[in-house]
Amino acid sequence: MRLLTWTLMIWLGVVCSATLPAVQSNSLLEPTPTPSETPGTIGPTFDPATNPLTGLPLPEAAQSRPPIIVKVSNSPAIVRPQSGISLADIVYEHYTEVGITRFSAIFLTHAPRRVGSIRSARLIDYELSPMYGALLAFSGASLGVDKRIYGTQHVINILCRTAADPEACARDVFNIGPVGDLPPSDFVDRAYKAAYIGPPVYFRDEALPIPHNMFVDLEALWQRAARDGHTQRPPLEGMRFHSQPPEVEHTSGIYAQVRYLTTTAEWHYHPPTGRYYRSTNGERHFDALTETQAAAENVLIVYAGHYLTDIVESGGGDNVHWSAQITLWPRGEAVLLRDGRAYAVEWRRDSRYELLTLWTADGQPVPLKPGQTWVQVVRTPEQIEPPFEQIIVY
Repeated sequence: MRLLTWTLMIWLGVVCSATLPAVQSNSLLEPTPTPSETPGTIGPTFDPATNPLTGLPLPEAAQSRPPIIVKVSNSPAIVRPQSGISLADIVYEHYTEVGITRFSAIFLTHAPRRVGSIRSARLIDYELSPMYGALLAFSGASLGVDKRIYGTQHVINILCRTAADPEACARDVFNIGPVGDLPPSDFVDRAYKAAYIGPPVYFRDEALPIPHNMFVDLEALWQRAARDGHTQRPPLEGMRFHSQPPEVEHTSGIYAQVRYLTTTAEWHYHPPTGRYYRSTNGERHFDALTETQAAAENVLIVYAGHYLTDIVESGGGDNVHWSAQITLWPRGEAVLLRDGRAYAVEWRRDSRYELLTLWTADGQPVPLKPGQTWVQVVRTPEQIEPPFEQIIVY
């Protein structure tokens, strides 16, 4: 691993001219030497009473259900404060397009009755859903992402059944990116699109403007999923937790700023609680449901390749916005902040159903602190176009 270094800031890129089809890497890398575990480590396997996403005790009611990934809007600013995000076990912040970010919030411990506002899925969820064996809660998707999730034939059946010329409609769907007859995804039976379900799982708050007023009731969704046969927690092996920070090379990590094109996330470490507290665009980021500031025991900055695809997310003509494939495989660089320390590490995900795990340069596992984790997904250092994006860690 090429070790990340920084003084007060690391610059990241925001524009990538390379293109890459939306493909999935299922290849396995060479075997990794067996690591030595630090006494007191929780994981990489977990008993039913331990949450494999946090390393904390898991309520009995949550021990026989899969996680839920919820697509939560973060743009425009009127969607903040969102509801329920402080109760997620893990939150990924990632690019959609035109420089805005969105959250993939993963819930297992808690079942809040109002999470949102809900927006559409992106290609990154094609990776996260099998990674966590999760249900996917989302409002909808572009045609290309829909084909990835449900398969080409399903999309044709839905869109072309009332078309004036069904055959022409089917040809159009077939030839719009990604081109071809795609099979359904391996999580298609766990993809719960709001357009297909409606109340009581999804509901709108009429006091808010459309499209920013859709929310999901996670208790209702888990009940619906149980009727569909999803009553088992997937293995979710691989993550490691330890209450004490690892005694490996590190620097100070009491503050981090992650600047995306249109959003700046800041994390401030608070020693009395041992947690990092989030601000967005210079204001403290609150949860409208709990009325608490978003916080986490771990902040993980993940560098991953971003490559444009042939999937159109929005726009038209000369103003098309293309979907980005975020390559959360097989390995890359990351910075872990925990306990006021910053660690330069390597993240790994060597096959489709593995979780992201963290390692030192010499191949030893790096544990998270038990608790919540926020993952800031950013472009690789090679995709730099400063000064639009930057990361500051000190």
